[in-house]
Amino acid sequence: MSAENEKFPKKHIVGFLGSLVLTLAAAWAALGSDLPTHWIIISIMVMAVIQAFIQLFMFMHLTETESGGLQVGNMLHAFFIAAVIIAGSVWTMSFGFSHNHDGGGGDMQMEEHEQDH
Repeated sequence: MSAENEKFPKKHIVGFLGSLVLTLAAAWAALGSDLPTHWIIISIMVMAVIQAFIQLFMFMHLTETESGGLQVGNMLHAFFIAAVIIAGSVWTMSFGFSHNHDGGGGDMQMEEHEQDH
């Protein structure tokens, strides 16, 4: 039986189980381990990269091109979009918004308003 005619999705089940194991391992590292914080962060980041590769190769059909190679153009576009979103989010959270729109003492004005009533 050829791989194209195969009805049982072995590749998808292996990818799902691998992702599930990595997710549970990351949750255990964060919640149940006695590792130092920097090792927890490093281990979660390593597991995230491994899981990203599992997702790309098992579910996103990264290697399914006519020539049998990788979809380089699509990957570069996806990395560019992700970088723009991440950079924009970090910039907005760091510099883009302040609750103090009037330029001075927002808390003080609230206290004065509460005392008037």
